[in-house]
Amino acid sequence: QVQLVESGGGVVQAGGSLRLSCAASGRSITSYAMGWFRQAPGKEREFVAAISWNAGDTHYADSVKGRFTISRDHAKNTVYLQMNSLKPDDTAVYYCAADPRSIVFYLSREEYDYWGQGTQVTVSS
Repeated sequence: QVQLVESGGGVVQAGGSLRLSCAASGRSITSYAMGWFRQAPGKEREFVAAISWNAGDTHYADSVKGRFTISRDHAKNTVYLQMNSLKPDDTAVYYCAADPRSIVFYLSREEYDYWGQGTQVTVSS
């Protein structure tokens, strides 16, 4: 079993930055593809970013491309989401997720076996 714990959320003004962390425990995630999703009130959970096990392959939603960067640190068993130039539309609960198979189906929520509890990001205008 893999336990994922997100941190780093908070309240920030538009144009500001936040760095989310997702710390894994229970098992090494070095062979896992990892993803970040978000869910705003009244909306479905949507894909934000994904990274392959060796960080050689990354994907981003069009809405965050050029502003967000996903990365990982194998030694710390942790995945990060650096969020710059934040907008009010980025307000949501952000979740990290682990896929033990591959990054191929990174868009599909069903592909991910493990999820964190989420961290709230609020961007004020």
